[in-house]
Amino acid sequence: MKTLSIFILILATALCCNCTSCGNKASAVKTPPDMLDRILLNQVGYLPISAKIALLRLKTDKFEVVDVSSGTIVFTGKPGAFKYWDKSGDSVCTADFSALTTPGKYQVRLYNDSVNSYVFEIDENVYSDIAKASLKAFYLNRSGMEITKEFGGKWARPAGHPDTLVFVHSSAVSAQRPEGFKLSSPGGWYDAGDYNKYIVNSGISTYTLLLFYQVYPEYCATFKDNIPESSNTIPDVMDEFLYNLRWMLTMQDPADGGVYHKLTNKAFCDFVMPGKANDARYVVQKSTAASLDFAATMAMASRVLAKSESPELINLGKTCLYSAKKAFAWAKANPARYFKNPSGISTGEYDDTKLQDEFFWAATELGLAENNLSLISKKEISEQEMKVPSWDYSGMSGVISLSLSDNMEASEIRAEAQKTILAFADKLLEKSEKSPYKVSLDFFKWGSNSDVANEAIIKLIAYKISNNSKYLASIQSDVDYLLGRNATGYCFVTGFGGKQVMNIHHRPSGADGVPEPCPGFLAGGTNTIVLNDCPGITRSTFPAKSYSDAQCSYSTNEVAINWNAPLFFVLGAMDTLIK
Repeated sequence: MKTLSIFILILATALCCNCTSCGNKASAVKTPPDMLDRILLNQVGYLPISAKIALLRLKTDKFEVVDVSSGTIVFTGKPGAFKYWDKSGDSVCTADFSALTTPGKYQVRLYNDSVNSYVFEIDENVYSDIAKASLKAFYLNRSGMEITKEFGGKWARPAGHPDTLVFVHSSAVSAQRPEGFKLSSPGGWYDAGDYNKYIVNSGISTYTLLLFYQVYPEYCATFKDNIPESSNTIPDVMDEFLYNLRWMLTMQDPADGGVYHKLTNKAFCDFVMPGKANDARYVVQKSTAASLDFAATMAMASRVLAKSESPELINLGKTCLYSAKKAFAWAKANPARYFKNPSGISTGEYDDTKLQDEFFWAATELGLAENNLSLISKKEISEQEMKVPSWDYSGMSGVISLSLSDNMEASEIRAEAQKTILAFADKLLEKSEKSPYKVSLDFFKWGSNSDVANEAIIKLIAYKISNNSKYLASIQSDVDYLLGRNATGYCFVTGFGGKQVMNIHHRPSGADGVPEPCPGFLAGGTNTIVLNDCPGITRSTFPAKSYSDAQCSYSTNEVAINWNAPLFFVLGAMDTLIK
């Protein structure tokens, strides 16, 4: 049924395209590097049944698609009209070749072969490798674990930060745990390009993987990612989020239920390998935001683990629920314990003083986990902002969970949540249809690429609950943007595409002596929030072009777990469409 609905959508698109197929031969002529960005497209490729649209920055009467192995022209078409985008400062026109469904490797060509695109592929498994890499990036970012050559290849490295000896910072003292108290908090993922671990960002990242596991259980059951746990009976997606979930549990004070905001060095270390970064580590201040994000994530985990066939995981789920309730109770008793870096701590702050959304999310997840619908407010569902989930806004996460609930007693609140999701998705769909670049994104904050991925998730959830194929072409456009059809021309996922990101702000990638960065990471993407992070490098003042592939550009080229989680969600979802 999925395949049929998608095919009908694409067929309708193809019938509107003024194009012909032919068997003419075309010579394989390379395009000068400065001309490659004149054709913007998904540099990884497309499913046979999907929409396939390139953007042209050159005026031309026709475009051609050529089989690179034979030089045969397999498709010709006429481009659409030029449209100007004020976010990029340029005009583009569309080249629609959706009717081309034959598997193979191709290029789009203009001007009698003088201008060629990067090579792309059409194949049923075109997203399999990149989906695996996007999840494998979490393994490569594990704290306290040696990355062996068997699983990490040339990105193998010794373990760093065992975190079995962590000090309680003066901001986090309690009667049972005075300043300097030693505790153990091993495992988890390094948060981003640094070596610290933060609960608020871990919460939304772990939730996103839990959500993927909930929505696509059949896919997860057969998904293998070549990690150390791949030989066990637990799906690799679950093994990965469990590695971080178990660390999160160690960040709760068992005496009162409050959750430490972060585990960190006092300052960011230099670009050295994890095993050589030996500064003392601290748990820092309990916060309301961390406790609420922890509570929501643990409650969600309890629901997912309760369906496991493993007694050990079922018991872990019970532990998660118990811990969630204690953290929620602490947050209600301390509703305004806002986090600010205390004196002497200068690592990431993740500060948030608007916590209504976090209270809603935590209450929603606990209500679903305990089947206590009195915790869930129908009125609050409609009051949530139409914003994608992020570390500082989690209201939509609660709405998503409610929209997918199978609780028969929750039909009224589920309907309200689904109404909100569909309205949001339709708003995003309208934006993408009007956008010259065919994307819903019209704002560019730090980590803008993750916003593109999260907007695709909203549309995927809308498709899941409505089975309406109208969202699929827009989801494809979001994927296309991340994989090369954007104003910079970069494929933003390391290790993939013709124009690759090479110099991510990521300490292991910058210190390991390997020319290529760790693969599968999503670079943060364009924005004009910070323009001076790299001395001597001038970035565009147009937000959709303001990007630098430089290690120093932490504002555009850092990586983060909360960016890779939605990336994996979307790529994994694309990989399920015809399987």
